[in-house]
Amino acid sequence: MKRLFKWTGILVGSVLLIAVALAVQVIYFRPFSINVFFNKALMQFALDNPEMLSSMGVLESVGLNFHNDDLADASMAKGREDQALMVETLETLRSYDYQGLDEGQKLSYDILEFFLQQQVDGIPFNYHNYPVNQMFGIQNGMPTFMTNIHRINSVGDAENYITRLTKIPTKFSQAMEGLKYREEQRIIPPRFTVTKVIEEMQGFVDTPPAENILVTSMQEKLDKMDLAEDQRQQLLDQAEIAVAESVYPAYREYISYFTGLLAKATENNGVWALPDGDALYSHLIYQHTTTRMTPQEVHQIGVQEVARIELAMDAILSEAGMTEGTIGERVTAMSMRPEFLYADSDEARDQILEDFTAIIEEINRDMDRYFGVLPRSPLEVKRIPEFREKTSPGAYYQPPSMDGSRPGVFYVNLRDTSEVVKFGMRTLAYHEGVPGHHFQSAIAAELEGVPMFRNILGFTAYSEGWGLYAEQLAKEIGFQEDPFDDLGRLQGEMMRAVRLVVDSGIHHKRWTREQAMAYMQEKTGMPEAEVVTEIERYFVMPGQALAYKVGMMKILELREKTRKALGDRFDLKEFHDVVLARGELPLELLERQVDRYIEARS
Repeated sequence: MKRLFKWTGILVGSVLLIAVALAVQVIYFRPFSINVFFNKALMQFALDNPEMLSSMGVLESVGLNFHNDDLADASMAKGREDQALMVETLETLRSYDYQGLDEGQKLSYDILEFFLQQQVDGIPFNYHNYPVNQMFGIQNGMPTFMTNIHRINSVGDAENYITRLTKIPTKFSQAMEGLKYREEQRIIPPRFTVTKVIEEMQGFVDTPPAENILVTSMQEKLDKMDLAEDQRQQLLDQAEIAVAESVYPAYREYISYFTGLLAKATENNGVWALPDGDALYSHLIYQHTTTRMTPQEVHQIGVQEVARIELAMDAILSEAGMTEGTIGERVTAMSMRPEFLYADSDEARDQILEDFTAIIEEINRDMDRYFGVLPRSPLEVKRIPEFREKTSPGAYYQPPSMDGSRPGVFYVNLRDTSEVVKFGMRTLAYHEGVPGHHFQSAIAAELEGVPMFRNILGFTAYSEGWGLYAEQLAKEIGFQEDPFDDLGRLQGEMMRAVRLVVDSGIHHKRWTREQAMAYMQEKTGMPEAEVVTEIERYFVMPGQALAYKVGMMKILELREKTRKALGDRFDLKEFHDVVLARGELPLELLERQVDRYIEARS
């Protein structure tokens, strides 16, 4: 028996030594296998980012949660480390023999190379942005992360949650270093951004700690657990103390900083006003569209698309007897009709969520006719948290976790029910939900047999292009038969075409905020509050809004190319699987995959 124990010990020890040797080789040296390298590329970033690990949810599925009591390092030093790692990872990737790879490995190589090269190209512009703004930033990102991502299924999870709350001052202090550096470099946010960030944060800290979403969301999760009342209350008391003594002081420091910044934030300019602004905008166009379009080309395509969509909208409006005024004026008048509006009440807000859910359930029943690959993760419809509503868009989508424990969520902004016009609801549901972002994001997260980075890497032109394509697809397969619903679809497409004009107008042609808002109002008829939110979004997210129309046009172009090449053998379901079943891709790599499919089917 002792001999057995001896040999068992030697065997276990040998296995551990081999495992340690492999781990050291993977982490510190160039892996022998490119498949190992692919996973190392993600592992190096993820293992050093507790928030990314929590968002992925992979470690929790195997019982590991060592990361759930910590927050990601937001310091400039960590940023420099990440930049150096990007450069090193790209160099290592290119040291492998590309021609010796199989087709799946080549695609993974191409995706990772494209992504890393874009990151490296962007290093000179890493601080040419406004990381705290009215749309996103640490001030609303942290509450969102804590309430939506951090899981509380046990007392240990709750204790980790509280620990994370106490670490928010450190995170805010680290991020402040970058804000002050930008200020020194004359990278000052637009004045409206500074004003709205102050208002948002002031509203956050004006809420009594016990009523803050950081405490109330924890309470909701604890209520679902089998806890003794005194234990439950003790955890809530600790969370309330952490909010009062750690979280709120961090926010008040930011309020003080941004209040002081107001004297320097005197104008509302596009990125042309920043150092190297023209070069920055060209880079952002490439980053978000994955094309080499020039700002002038973007602007001209937008003008042409606006004119085309105007004709289609005019036909529907004229048929309804509305012939006087601009397209925007007529759509505005249509959207004010009582039959297209909800009451301004909590009951109506609940009804809106139910109606969106019904729209998604209706179309979802038919999706196996048009898609061979379907997402396994469910989709839920929820209200955007009230503390974020004022500056949030009309809706957005949050992908499911990779382990399937958290569903995809379609968030709807219910700050003002008059902004939820009934003839636009189908289009919004198809874009954010089914068959839009939920299909595209969930299918990518659920890919098997690929390096993990392909489950999570994103390319805006692909994802948002697919979302806009999904709106048109729904119409084509019979879900926008009502002409007013189709008007809503065209209004949505018009907004994306207008984005090409106003984004390039703001950042290239030096349009003012008011000039851009007037143009969007005239062409779309969107509610004024929504127009303000949209235009101000483009100031702090330059180039991002271009991705929708550019991506949609490329997908439609590739579909028509496939249809012409295959003739009677064209299969829409197969085409959709080619587009979706490989995860998110830059547009040039997507076209290469479609070309390979055409060649294989010809």
